[in-house]
Parts: sequence; C-alpha cells; structure tokens
Amino acid sequence: MVDYEVTVYTGDRVNATTLNSVNIKLVGTDGESDRTWLRSLVIFRGSVSTYTVSCPNSLGRLLLIELDKRQFILLPNDAWFPDKVQVKSPEDDIYTFPVHCWISDRETHRYREGKALRIFDESHPLGQYARQQELSQRSVDYDWELYAPGVPYTIKTDDPMTLPDEVQFSFTKSTEFAFTAATGLAELQLKGLVDNQENWKNLDDINDVFRNKDTPLSDYVQEHWKEDWLFAYQFLNGVNPTLIQRCKTLPENFPVTDDMVSIPDGSNLSNEMKQGNIYLCDYKNLDGMPANTIQGIQQYLTAPLVLLHKRPDDKLMPIAIQLKQTPADDNPIFLPTDSTYDWLTAKIFVRSADFSEHQINAHLLRTHLMAEVFAVSLLRNLPMVHPLYKLLIPHTRYTLQINELARDRLIGPTGVFTNFTASGGEAVPRILTRSLSSITYRSLCIPDDIADRDMQDVPNFYYRDDALQLWSVMFKFVQGVIQYYYKSDDDVLRDSELQTWIGDIFEHGFLSQPQTGIPQSFTTVPELTKFATMVMFTSSCQHAAVNSGQYDYGGWMPNTPATLRRPPPTEKGTTSEATMLETLPPINVTVQGMATVWLLSRQSSDFVSLGHYPEAHYSEGTPRQLQMDFKAELDMLSTAINNRNKSLEIPYTYLDPKKVENSVAI
Repeated sequence: MVDYEVTVYTGDRVNATTLNSVNIKLVGTDGESDRTWLRSLVIFRGSVSTYTVSCPNSLGRLLLIELDKRQFILLPNDAWFPDKVQVKSPEDDIYTFPVHCWISDRETHRYREGKALRIFDESHPLGQYARQQELSQRSVDYDWELYAPGVPYTIKTDDPMTLPDEVQFSFTKSTEFAFTAATGLAELQLKGLVDNQENWKNLDDINDVFRNKDTPLSDYVQEHWKEDWLFAYQFLNGVNPTLIQRCKTLPENFPVTDDMVSIPDGSNLSNEMKQGNIYLCDYKNLDGMPANTIQGIQQYLTAPLVLLHKRPDDKLMPIAIQLKQTPADDNPIFLPTDSTYDWLTAKIFVRSADFSEHQINAHLLRTHLMAEVFAVSLLRNLPMVHPLYKLLIPHTRYTLQINELARDRLIGPTGVFTNFTASGGEAVPRILTRSLSSITYRSLCIPDDIADRDMQDVPNFYYRDDALQLWSVMFKFVQGVIQYYYKSDDDVLRDSELQTWIGDIFEHGFLSQPQTGIPQSFTTVPELTKFATMVMFTSSCQHAAVNSGQYDYGGWMPNTPATLRRPPPTEKGTTSEATMLETLPPINVTVQGMATVWLLSRQSSDFVSLGHYPEAHYSEGTPRQLQMDFKAELDMLSTAINNRNKSLEIPYTYLDPKKVENSVAI
C-alpha cells in the first residue's frame, strides 16, 4: 500500500463550513484511488485539514481529483467552499488543485492540477476527457440569451439567484447589498420624501435634503456647480471622460461663428481651432430618442453639442452650447454672454444629457455589458486549466449577478431607471443599439482611444494620465503571462479553445459586425496580449473610472439631473430661476436618484482591489511572480497618484489602483 497525504483548504468566507460528508478520489496516469471519505463531521470555514488516501499502488502523475458531498441523515444539506486541495504523493511530489467555488449539490466535481495547460498540451486521454466534460457542462450552465435586438447577448437565467453558485455573491456581499433604491433611501434617511411629487421651491430646499448626506467632493460640487470651469472640468475628470474630443473642424450642424464667441487675448475661433485649443462634446447618440413619461408628465431629453476652449492658463471653458442636433431658429446657440439663466439652463440640459449618455453608453454598455460578454464567453469556452482562464477569471467576480440585478431592478419594468429618468424605458434598448453600432475595438483600448480623440496633450486630464499608466502596467503583466505560455504565433493559432473564445465574443458581444474591428480570430501573440489587456482593463479600470464618482458628481441633483420636466428653451430671454426650478425633477424623483447613485458608488467590505489575487489559480512560479511584480508596480503607481493629488484642488482618485475593483462588482 502507498499513502497520499491530502490537505484540504476551506475558504475563509461566511457559510463556507459544511456538516456534510465530503469524499475525494485521486486520478493519475496509472490509475485512480477509491472514493474516500474525508473523516470529519464538520469541515470548518478557514480550516486546513489533512487526511490520508491509501492505494494499492502508485497512481503515477496525478491529473485530477474528484470531490462530492453527501448529506448526513437528520442534518441539513449545505454548501461548502473549498479553496484548494494539495496532495503529497509517495514520491514526495506536491500537486495543487485549485477549486475556489461552491459545492452545493450531490454531483461529482472534477478539478485539474494547477499547472496551466493549453488544449494541445493534453496528452493523456483522461485529461482530454475531463476538459471536454467541463466545457460541455459549462455550455449548459452559461448559455446566451438575446436581451434585445442590436444589443449584446446576456447570460441566460431565470433570476439572479438561479445563476451557478460559483458566480453568485458571497454571503457578505448579499447581506450588505440589496440592489434597491429603498436601501439608499433608508440609509440616507430620505424615505419620508418618496411620495412628495411637488417641485422644488428653491435651491436651499434641495440643500436641506442634501446636507449631511454628502461626500467631500459632492459638497464641493454643490458649492461650485454653476461655474463654467467645473462644468468643463467634468468632461475630463468626471464620471464620463470618454466623450470629449479635439475639434479641428466644426460639425456642419453646429454653426458657431467667430463673431459669436469671445476668445481671450484677441484671438478667434478659427485660429484657436488651428492651434488645437477647441474641443467638442457631441451627444448625437441621444438624437431622436423618445423621452420618458414620469408620474403622468412628459419628460425631455436633448442631444446637445458643446464647444469648449482651452485658455492660455490651460483652463478648459465652455464657449457655445446647442441643445438639439438640427440648426434652426428655435434651436439657438447659447453663449456665456447670454443671461445668467439662459446659460445656466443650457448647461443643465447638457448635464442631464450627459447623465443618459454616461449611464447607458459609457457605463452600462461599455463596462457592464462588455464585461458580461467577456465573462460568459470565458466560462463557456476556456476550462479552468487554461492559462487565459486563470488570467482572466478574477476579473469576472460578481459581474453576472450584478448585471442580472441591474436588468431586474434598475432598467426592468419596475426599475428605478425606468421609472425616474428621462431615458428610461423605451429609450434604453434604442440607445444601446445605436451605441453598440458605434463601438470600435480601438475605442475600448485606452491608448488608441486617446489618440483617436486627439486628447494626448490637453492639460489637467487626470483620467487619461492614470488610465494610460494603468494600461501600461497591466499590458506588461499580461504580456509576461502570455509569452510564458505562448512562445510563438503558431502556439496561438493551434489553440482552438482560444479561437472559439474570441469567435464567441465577436458573435454575441459585437453581433458579428466586422466594422467594430474586434478580432474574429487570433493569429499572433501580440494580438492576444492586446485583447486580453483590453478585457482586464474594461472589467476593472474603465468601470472604476465611470462608476466610482457617481455620487460625487450626481448626489447634488442640479449638477446631474436624471430627467427634466420642461422642453429646452426655443429662444433666448425666456428663462428665470422659476423656470429652472420647474425644469428640474420634483422632490421624489430627486431623492430616488440620490439614493441610487449613492448605492452604486458604495464599496463593499469584500472589495478586491486590482492586482490582488486571494484565489491562487496559478501554481507555476513564473506567473505567480509576475502577479507579485504587477501588484508592486500598482503600489508604486498608487503612491505617485496620491502624491500628485495632494496638490490638486479636486483630487482625482477613481483610478488609484487601491480603489479600483478587480471586476465589475457593483
């Protein structure tokens, strides 16, 4: 007889303990062990327990283990979360089998030894069989569903709680986070206002509600929201820094002339455009979209164009706003020289349009739905033993459940977004369809996106500065891992699972539209490296950039109204404080919006920051060292960002690596 020393590591998370009988089987190149009961009445959360599995002869090189769990009579069936199983063979070889998932049923679950293997590395029939069986089951567990025509496919599930256990929230996350505005209303002590449909009488009344529910930045925004410089600053470093672009030629539908705008130091619009000092924000995605009806009242959604000028002091300032796409006598171009309320009202319509463009395109589509496509295709097409699975799986944590909750409780028929925003309801799928048709691969890769928008040298663009540095550090890490496993382009071409993975993304994420530039296959190591970096960046950094500041900039409602109740002015000189207050959303809509953006900006206690890998999927030394190097470089970048922020009036913190979550988890 020979003995194998089996050490079981149970996850240190709530409810990971099991009272059920756990059994193991070892499978090697030369045979398999009997199914062996791990003799313990209770396997505790966070425990490390060692057992002996005896066999008549050596099993050769271990390929996999099988785990199953059975309920004792009179005891409840419960879930168990093993982190990993380590086996010491009679030959003193150590094998590590990563698990990192819940086992809640009576089925037999197979887990491979931790060394990453590409499909053409599988030389043993048992390994090939296990790989095929895993992907066969995953294709059932993670199926696609059409959400709406022209929109990326989503995970097929009846509701968030029927998702596979391994992708659901932890107990901590679930109990901490109920995805309803009621949670925010209660914690912000606003529940007494949810039935008040009256208009605001003055801004001081809004301030009374907002007081003591602010963050340092939201308080600052409340104080300065009317000022032109803060209006312009938000295009660079607010929650939607992806729209602004340099303007060398005015769009034909935005007929701003030299004599309309005032340029300091005797210059004019034409000269400033030639010198690269003019910038444009165009909300054409919203043109013609049907505005919602809220509480029986028609709402209004515009598609503005905004022109901005970089002054000699490097400050960006708005110089012209047109609230609708088609020039006309009843669509005036508003200017800073207009009356106070004409100009302020025009800016309010822009900020409201920015809310919709940000939430539906920059946030929902380009991070949440893209991350879901990447997650589902990864789980369907790459087995746990695949090197790219090990690289990318940490960046899928909680994404499928958070998206299901969003579809149900934010943009579903009874959702907060549907009931309380101008672009809720009918407009959402239409805006998503239009936005997806304009997505390009380059726009998802931050170095290309910055270049295409010609934003390389605009000053005080901290989103760009931090994002480019994060991309560089991440690319270096991804390149190291991929080059370790793929020594040549031929290795990439031979990996049929990789090719199926990218094909699935192209088909279900980008609806087989070649104009997007999304690869349909991989032919080189650099192609694979760039795409994997984009997946990681989108699912972590880009989401942090467009999510984390929602309450900072949207908590003070007049700065980012989710809806507007009066149409845009059709001529100048018709606005006043009274018309502005009538235009802003009423009290109950305001507090629903405050509660929602507060909830979406919260960080949970089981937050995992970028570069942290509490679940060890790699067992080889080189990728593990690369992970440590990655974290070390992120720590250095975090220090540099914090040092820079000390000198800024508005610190830009959203891309501090220590505040970037590893995945789309909120």
